[in-house]
Amino acid sequence: MTARLLRAWAWVSLAGALLAPAAWAHKASDAYLQLQADDRTVTLRADIALRDLDRDLVLDADDDGLLRWGEVRARAADLEALARRDVRLDVRDTAGARCEPGPMAPLQLDAHSDGRYAVLTRRWTCAQAPAATAELGYDLFAATDPTHRGVLVWRQSGAARTTVIAPGTAALRLPLAATAAGAPDTSGAVLGAGTIFRDGVHHIWIGIDHVLFLVVLLLPAVLQREAGRWRPASAWRPALWRVLGVVTAFTVAHSITLALAVFDVLDPPSRGVESLIALSVLLAALNNLRPVVVDARWQLTFAFGLVHGFGFANALKDMGLARGELALPLVLFNVGVEAGQLAIVAVLVPLVWAARRWRGYVRWVLGAGSAAVALIATLWLVERLFDMQLLGVGG
Repeated sequence: MTARLLRAWAWVSLAGALLAPAAWAHKASDAYLQLQADDRTVTLRADIALRDLDRDLVLDADDDGLLRWGEVRARAADLEALARRDVRLDVRDTAGARCEPGPMAPLQLDAHSDGRYAVLTRRWTCAQAPAATAELGYDLFAATDPTHRGVLVWRQSGAARTTVIAPGTAALRLPLAATAAGAPDTSGAVLGAGTIFRDGVHHIWIGIDHVLFLVVLLLPAVLQREAGRWRPASAWRPALWRVLGVVTAFTVAHSITLALAVFDVLDPPSRGVESLIALSVLLAALNNLRPVVVDARWQLTFAFGLVHGFGFANALKDMGLARGELALPLVLFNVGVEAGQLAIVAVLVPLVWAARRWRGYVRWVLGAGSAAVALIATLWLVERLFDMQLLGVGG
């Protein structure tokens, strides 16, 4: 049964390489929301990726692949209607009265790490008393992109709170004022902690390039190289040390560069980082097919893991938090990434260990699987280097 599953995995990987590489090649879909309460006024700003809006609303009128400001501005009313429908805010004052929304501010554009975003801003005004609570309903791209998330930052008593919202979930209740006892309500902080952790798990699981990098490094961990050929590992301890070496090296490396990037110590261009990530996946897969680095695989993992950390950083850098507000989200997000990574390892390693003696393992799992990943990574590399889409697919 294990052999059949692994052979099926190899064929699925090959099919995926041929049919859908470009669809896996881009940053996760995120929108960035900022909510600011100031006595009787509450302002909500939503930054929504133009690539997501173009997919749903077809903003590129002449279909030339270039989205111009004139094309976006001409559809401002449609963008505002989408935001009103799918990003709904109900603000109440301290007396429980509803605060009235004003018109949308003029449409603007802003640049994030992964491209241009439409900026839609609206203000709510409370007539009689200060704003106390806000309830946010979020359904943006619920029907077209199940991986989409909204990243919300709001401020309560001068402190930034952060949370991540999945479309279609229950409305989110946000405290904007102090409690009756005069102390800040900490429920928002607790809520944000859990969602940022889950967002870290979410990003590693949908970051197919990061996952495939880890997978191709682990596939040969249950083998040993003898006389120029792969042989099944005879003892589990050396194999376990190889797994731990790869996982630890990847964890330490991407944690270092994630922190350096989030705090703006290093800020490499996103296009270069994404290209290097694709190259790292390609070289790791080719190393399985024509081994050059065998005993020092953890060192290879560490070197390329540094690049992957810059890729993870974009999810946090685009939140709009001040440097002093980033420490807790950084820790929670990174712990979530590690939890997601360990879940992958916990599923994959026992499976390949059980199958290592299957005579087709080297050919079908290590060989065909690595060849499929190398093809996928090659297409990613071309896309990212030349800013193009292959097979007419992609985000």
